[in-house]
Amino acid sequence: MSPVTGCELCIQEGGLPVFRDDTLRVIRATDVDHPAFYRVIWNAHVAEWTDLPPPDRSRIMQAVAKVETVLREQLQPTKVNLASLGNVVPHLHWHVIARFEWDARWPAPVWAPAQRAVGGAEARLARPLSEVDALIAASLSGPAG
Repeated sequence: MSPVTGCELCIQEGGLPVFRDDTLRVIRATDVDHPAFYRVIWNAHVAEWTDLPPPDRSRIMQAVAKVETVLREQLQPTKVNLASLGNVVPHLHWHVIARFEWDARWPAPVWAPAQRAVGGAEARLARPLSEVDALIAASLSGPAG
């Protein structure tokens, strides 16, 4: 599957690179209100999860699960939000977002208007994001499953 002209996720990483292999990549989005906001992005351009053959569907969902597991173990969020929308960017990607009761939009979705100002959100996390990133990369570099 070829890159699609004008597709944001075909032509750029989509955020701070955390992990990449032949099939997918994980990036950390730059979001001061939600610092532990990751995306699992399929490298080849497909719009829908069912565009992938079953083994690839399993591959991306295992990656989503590994990112969520690291976030839960390392940051102890109140909740982890998973979303695959693609309305604006129709390139298969999953959002994996650690949410906290103190975050700017809690309990609303991250796309809702802020309900409060939260300064220093990243400093509130249980571990530095550089360590979380390294743990995510290590979990994805190991055996699949």
